[in-house]
Amino acid sequence: MILMTLVAILAVIPGVPMVALAPLALVVLGLISGFMNPEDDLLTRLAYLAVAVALPIVANSLDAIPVVGGFVNSILDNIAIGIAGVVVANMLLQIYARLMPADDSGSSAGGGGGYSSE
Repeated sequence: MILMTLVAILAVIPGVPMVALAPLALVVLGLISGFMNPEDDLLTRLAYLAVAVALPIVANSLDAIPVVGGFVNSILDNIAIGIAGVVVANMLLQIYARLMPADDSGSSAGGGGGYSSE
């Protein structure tokens, strides 16, 4: 997340040669962060989704601040791009978890749920 924030800030500075590749780098960093730190809690995943959607909308109001408003808006927009990568990675991990069969090896009833077929 720190690297993603650093890239988001560097992408706003004029004259930095990586500006064209910044959105791709932010999405890749977000995907890496999402796959390396999966969120199992539904509310946390929902919070990430809400931030990814709402942050650019809120950031647009910062353009009213003279001199620095546009820069802060762009930084927050870039951070939202990275968070969108985290959201996509978590969504893919949850889809994968739902598609794979459940492991019943931890069951003390022999995997039958405690019911006998007799």
